[in-house]
Order: sequence, then C-alpha cells, then structure tokens
Amino acid sequence: MKFSCEKAILQSAVTTAGRVVASKSSIQALEGILVEAEAESLHLSGYNLETGIVTKVPAEVEENGAIVLSARLFGEILRRMPDDVVSIQTTASCSVHIQCGPTSFDIMGSSDEDFPELPSVSDGRGLTIAQGDLRAMIAQTIFAVSDNESRPIHTGALFETDGERLTMVAVDGYRLALRREKLMGQEAPDPLSFVVPGAALNEVEKICADSDAPAAVTQGERHVTFEIGDTLLVARRLEGEFLNYRQTIPQNNSVVLEAEAADLQRSIDRASLIINDKLKSPLRCKFEDGSLSITSKTAIGSAFDRCPISGDGKGLEIGFNNRFLMEAVKAAPAGRVRLELSTATSPCLILPQEGEGDGFLYMVLPVRLRAAE
Repeated sequence: MKFSCEKAILQSAVTTAGRVVASKSSIQALEGILVEAEAESLHLSGYNLETGIVTKVPAEVEENGAIVLSARLFGEILRRMPDDVVSIQTTASCSVHIQCGPTSFDIMGSSDEDFPELPSVSDGRGLTIAQGDLRAMIAQTIFAVSDNESRPIHTGALFETDGERLTMVAVDGYRLALRREKLMGQEAPDPLSFVVPGAALNEVEKICADSDAPAAVTQGERHVTFEIGDTLLVARRLEGEFLNYRQTIPQNNSVVLEAEAADLQRSIDRASLIINDKLKSPLRCKFEDGSLSITSKTAIGSAFDRCPISGDGKGLEIGFNNRFLMEAVKAAPAGRVRLELSTATSPCLILPQEGEGDGFLYMVLPVRLRAAE
C-alpha cells in the first residue's frame, strides 16, 4: 500500500475513527485503526465490538492496500509531524514507513485480516434529520441517560418517529429529558422506535456539524447506523422494554408558572455553592406569588436566593437535587420556560411557554425535605 494525504485531513480522520478504539483489548487489532487505501480515497475504521466508526478522506493512492496501525501511536506521530503532505508506504511483512517533510518513522502494523468486520445494516428503515438538530437533541437529553447497568435499556436514549417528527427521550429514574424536532424533506415515514447506547450518541454529537446538512439514521434488526457526511457510525441497539414515558408525565398540574431560564440558572447556581459531593443537601424551593425562594443548608453554612417568576406558586415548598434541576434548566432550548407542579411529592415539569409548541420537556423528581433543613 502506498498513498499520500494532507496531514490535517489525515489527522482529523484518525481522531474521528479513534474515538471508539479500545484502549486495552484482548483482541490486539481493536486497539488499532484499520487504514484502507483504494482509488482516490482512504477509509479509516475504529471498532470496539459495540460501536464502530468509518470515515472517508481524499488521498493520492499509488498502491491499494490495507493495514492496522496502533491508534495511539499513529495519532501521536501525526500530531507531532510538520504541517505538510504525509506519505505512507507498507510492505507485505506489515512494516510501515511514514514520511512528512524531513520527519520519518518506521513502525510495525498488523494484518487487516485481524480486524473484525464491522456490522452492516441492510434493508433497514430510516429517517433523515439536519445534523444541527440531531446534535442539539443529543446534547439536550444525554445528561439524563442512566449509568445504572442493572437496567441496560435505560443506558441509551429512545428514538421514536411519529408523523414528520423525531422524539428523543432519556430517563435515569430521577429525571426525564425529551426533545422533538422536524425530520428533513420527506413524507411521514413508517413509525420507528429503537434505543441507541449513550456512549454511541456521545460520539454522534461530536461528529455532527452545527448545520442543516443531512444526517441519515437507519434502524436495522440489531444495529443502527448514523451516516454523517463522509463518516458512518454503527452501534448495537439496546434491547428491552423502555419506560412508557407518556404515562409517567403528570397532567393537569395545579401550579403553572413562567420564568426566565437565565434567572433560574443564576439562582440555582448561587444556592448550590455550599453543596458538594461530600456535603450533599437538597435545594428547598418555595414557589410564591411572583417569586421563587431557593435555600440550601450544609455543614459549611446556608445560602438563600430569590428568583422572579410569573404566576402564583401558592406557597408550594418542594426539594430538588441541585444538579438535576440545573441540568434540566440549562438544557431547555428557550429563553423563557414554563414550570408545572402539583404537590411536594410530585415531579416538576419544565416546558416551553404556552403557545410555543412541545419541542422539549424535562421532568425532575423531588427529594424529601427534612423539617430541619
């Protein structure tokens, strides 16, 4: 194999494919990147048996071929090379010569036959959505994906289509995050429902550009693919019964308020200053007529802040985990939000203002307040 490629282009591709490479594996090839040269392009693949990434870049190929290179070493070599054209040549014995300007390396690779074949999705059903929308949906729900392996299905996010929209839902037993966006230029597809691992979605978010360029998502029998520009990510679908989220969202809440999201964030942030991992304490939130009082108390001391709101909270007092409440408010893609509550033991809903649609919903469960808090 013999080819040359601009350093910046090759380095970016190695970084992308390397996102899913195992740092340590019983299969040595999985610690590497598969480099395939053919025609006028390179395909670089990384795979950890759960998630795989293949990215394509232009190159000047003199001899077709394939080899597996250590992801860590190859990445470090490229990072330290001068900004110029990188030339790579391999031999039948898997020795590799890498040249860039006055700098050269001779390293050993391994046979491409050792690299496991990535799963493919054929005859799958799919959807197309703007990369920017998909990226935002992931960023605004991923924080609520569970890390509890005892319920594997909730370590991913639910993708669900209904008509011309995509709904994404994440739950972890303490909060729920939901986002909706319109699909791109297509008639309403057949309804789809599948769960994608959170680890794979973290990588999809990084690959997506903040643009209207399309991202194609295809659901297969056991896997799902995300085709984003010249990069393809394939992930194993999570199997099991996802929470029936519609039944968990309380309806007809008696307390409905509105507030500026930035004001809420500032108040939560101030009251959280005396809370840390060692000194945990809930935020005591008292919803009154025109204001929300937030207090906290730990061994360090106490904190108080007041946030202006629209509406009458009827004196409802409720406790929340400070991080869970902050993450929900921060994620909401709106300058002003609607809060719906009912009792001290019922969840808080964070929604768009009345008349602003149903593009997002965040639900945070309360925590019990002790009388002394």
